[in-house]
Parts: sequence; structure tokens; C-alpha cells
Amino acid sequence: MAERITMTPEGVLQVPDEPIIPFIEGDGTGVDIWPASRLVFDAAAAKHGRKIAWKEVLAGEKAFKETGDWLPDKTVEAFREHRIGIKGPLTTPVGGGIRSLNVALRQILDLYVCLRPVRWFTGVPSPVLHPEKVDMVIFRENTEDVYAGLEVQAGTPEADRLSAFLRDELGWEIRPNSGIGIKPISELGSKRLVRAALEYALARGRKSVTLVHKGNIQKFTEGAFRNWGYELVREEYADVAVGWDDCGGDPGGKLLVKDTIADITLQQVLTRPEDFDVIATTNLNGDYLSDALAAQVGGIGIAPGGNINYVTGHGVFEATHGTAPKYAGQDKVNPGSLILSGVLMFEHLGWAEAAADIVRALEATIGDKVVTYDFARLMDGATEVKCSEFASAIVDRL
Repeated sequence: MAERITMTPEGVLQVPDEPIIPFIEGDGTGVDIWPASRLVFDAAAAKHGRKIAWKEVLAGEKAFKETGDWLPDKTVEAFREHRIGIKGPLTTPVGGGIRSLNVALRQILDLYVCLRPVRWFTGVPSPVLHPEKVDMVIFRENTEDVYAGLEVQAGTPEADRLSAFLRDELGWEIRPNSGIGIKPISELGSKRLVRAALEYALARGRKSVTLVHKGNIQKFTEGAFRNWGYELVREEYADVAVGWDDCGGDPGGKLLVKDTIADITLQQVLTRPEDFDVIATTNLNGDYLSDALAAQVGGIGIAPGGNINYVTGHGVFEATHGTAPKYAGQDKVNPGSLILSGVLMFEHLGWAEAAADIVRALEATIGDKVVTYDFARLMDGATEVKCSEFASAIVDRL
């Protein structure tokens, strides 16, 4: 019988054998990748005696056409009530309204972690020589930084008043006709993000957590993120983790926590990817890093993403790519990003065996060179298949 996912007072998710899980099909190619992904999810769940009661909710273009609202309250409430959900790509409305539907969901539900694992699957075309060295998990803060949307437009009365206040109260001279943004980085937001990264690394036997920041320039925001991260290690994790400065780079069997500047990190993940394991970083840095790393292992077409609040148990898992409307309805695009996001969802549910089965089956399919057009055009001897056929091939290998 279909039931809701609940949480115990101790903070443990209670997942029935047939949980109700809301989904958003997505705009553009969502019409192709969602049914393909659902086929894989249902088959993997069934293999382990489970079933998902899917509940469609609306957002994006489909919601706007049916309700006049890009993100209906009912959709947000469904995700809040059922705790776990999954979504395809969404169009961001142009010319006002919601800045980004994805950002809005993250902020409304306080999904403070954007989880982006990045690894290479054997056989996937890559622009780098050794993509197999890339095996990183990015914890990107999801609610603060410039994505908070605290900005005013140049030439508006609001911009003029803010500029005057900054000049009069702080002595900051802002050039005339400037747009102005506020970049909040809080102790609460920083520590809960780093805490989630530490817990993940410790639970999975990872060797290090790297704090990525631009604290050499932005000392009181990104620099504070770094400092709060190390402070957390000393206060709460001293028995199992240690900061670089406190151990000289020799953790002695503990989890090593280190930090690096954001710009050089983008170079080093290319030249020394084996030096990075779990990464904890601020919102904008995490956005850059996630997409840059995805390019090293085959592109965002196969990059998963999850938005999680580890305290409440809420999670919305999503395809990380855009809507690609010119390919919509052609049964052509790679559903890998959404499928692997479902893997993250299964792991969050505690369905680790089903999640591992999907990964193995997907990797076997690619290894057999049965791939969609994006990979086929870059591989010798590949069998190009449709989006739905790729999903069927994965199910055959489950």
C-alpha cells in the first residue's frame, strides 16, 4: 500500500516499501527523459521487492499553461509533505517573476546542500587524458551567496538609496548607475554545509574534505566560510577529523580537512584530480566547479544532482542540464543525468542495493557501446539508440 515517507524524532527517515514520491516531468526534453528514467527506477525497485507510487506535480511551462503559475503552491506543499521528490529540467521564465524555479524550490524548502557527485563511467567519451582519476563529490551551499537574489537594478530608486546609504554609513563609493548585490555568507549556513560534507566523507571512508573559497579577496564572506569550516572540525569532529594546519598535512588516520582558493582549484581539478575527494564550497563556486568537473567525465548530460536538507530529510533530486527544447519529443537525448539523480534519491531513501544496481547496469550499457547520439558521435563502433531504448538497455542489464 502506498504510504508517505516520515521521519522519527531522532531524525531517521522511515521509508515504506511503496513510498509516495512526487515528480515533475520537466520542460523541453523532460517529456523524453522522465519516462525513460522512470522505467529504470521502477525496474530497480521491483528487483528488490519495492514499488514507487509516483505522484505528478506541476512546475514550469506545464504548470503555467494549466494554472497560470510557474511554481504552484500545491507543488511546493507536495514536496514538503512527502519529503522526497524528483524533477526534470525546468524553464526559467524570462522578464520578471521567479528568478529561477530551481533556486526558488531550494530556498523555499531550505534544501541547503546541492549534492553533485562526479565520476567517470568506463567508455564515456572525455576531453581529458585520464578521466578515471576524477572521483569527487561536491557539497555546494544552496541557499546563500549571490544566489540569495539580494540585488537592485542600476538606475532605480532602490539602487540610489542603497548607494547613498553605503556611502554615508560605511564610506563606500559606488560608481553611478551601478547594479548592487548583497552576498550573505552565514555561520549557520557554512557550518551545516561543511557538517554534511564531513558526515558524508566519514560514512563512506573518503580520505579528505577540501574547503574551496575565495577568502584571499572576499575575507569576511568566503574567508569566513573557510574559518567556520575549520572551527567546526575542531569543535565537533576532533576525534575523527583534523585540519591541515593542525596536522601539517599528516592526518594520522583521521579525515583530512584542507582548503584551497577557488580559481586555482579550477586548474588543479584538471591537472591533479586525484588530490580532491569531497569538496565543500559556497554557492557560486560550487556552480562553476560542478559544471567544469562534469565536462571532464562526459558532460552535464550524465551529471546527477540532489538538493537536500539532512536535518528534515527533505530532498529534491534533479537533472542538472537545461531543457533543450529543440530536441523535445524526439526521443533522442541522454537520460543519464536524471537516471543518476534517481540513484542519489535511492541512496537517500536507504535503497543502496537498488541504487548500486542502476549504476552497474548503466555502466555495463555504456561499456557495450549502446549509447544515445551525444556519446555515439564521439565513440568508435557505437550502437546509437533512442532515449527510451537506452533506458530499456539498462533495464535489460539490471
